[in-house]
Amino acid sequence: MTTRNLTTIGFDADDTLWHNERFFRFTEARFAELLAPHAEGHDVAARLLDAERRNLAFYGYGIKGFTLSMIETAIELTERRVPAAVIETILDWGREMLHHPVETLPHVLETLEALDATHRLVLVTKGDLFDQERKLAASGLGEWFDAIEIVSDKTADTYARIFARHGDGAGHAMMVGNSLKSDIVPALQAGAWAVHVPHDLTWVLEHAEEPKDAPRYRAIVDLSELLPIVAEIG
Repeated sequence: MTTRNLTTIGFDADDTLWHNERFFRFTEARFAELLAPHAEGHDVAARLLDAERRNLAFYGYGIKGFTLSMIETAIELTERRVPAAVIETILDWGREMLHHPVETLPHVLETLEALDATHRLVLVTKGDLFDQERKLAASGLGEWFDAIEIVSDKTADTYARIFARHGDGAGHAMMVGNSLKSDIVPALQAGAWAVHVPHDLTWVLEHAEEPKDAPRYRAIVDLSELLPIVAEIG
């Protein structure tokens, strides 16, 4: 049995290792402009968010579900009179998002390189399988991870299972990510350490109350501050 406090470190992908939400925000703004002539008096962004919230249970997280939610919103706001050209444009935007470039965030590469020598590293991300695999390949970061877990959702059970499979259990693991709801709170519930790395853009459905009083919770400005925390835990 390990005598080290921390042996395994999990990393979220979207908006922790590379930019992602910016592409959703950009497309959402274009969608509101596209629908403006057909949706007078409606808050397009609010209606789209309602559709996304409803559809998570059916389509999961990611670009495909977002695209279908845009189509559903367009149908609803136009009372089923949405022009075919509008649907075609939405589909084009979805395909465009599925090919967006991958831009890693600051301090990612040097942090992974340093930790790879001392800890098991696991990528824990949710979303569409094909898109997450594409982004990981394009990022060039795959070589630093001992395991890749692409999951439908992130819960305490998810983390308990992953850290048992790829490490010494959640008690000897840490999760690092930008989402309080998905990366931090459930990891703490599983018994792991959790480090919040906030991103300027975080989807509203990923918001949660910060667990400031949790003894295994840490917050940092960016990944350049992670190594001292790992060393402190030991």
